[in-house]
Amino acid sequence: MLPYVLFAVVFVLALRYTIKAARLPDIPPWRRFLPLVLLLSATVASLLRSFDVSEPADLIAFPFNIAAIVLAGREIAAHRARTAATG
Repeated sequence: MLPYVLFAVVFVLALRYTIKAARLPDIPPWRRFLPLVLLLSATVASLLRSFDVSEPADLIAFPFNIAAIVLAGREIAAHRARTAATG
């Protein structure tokens, strides 16, 4: 049960941070939407388990979720630093 809770928490964090990063207006679009693409790729890989194709999900779903959190968090932190320096 604990691994499912961990996966759910990671997914919710990834979703929250990717949506925040996608709303940042002062960065290029590819940097805004890269975390979202990673999150959607992880979701598609996880959905492949329902078709009995679990290898992609085992290999890329969790790392893509972590990468989405890290990239989105980095963009959000950089945005906060830029706005604090100009404000």
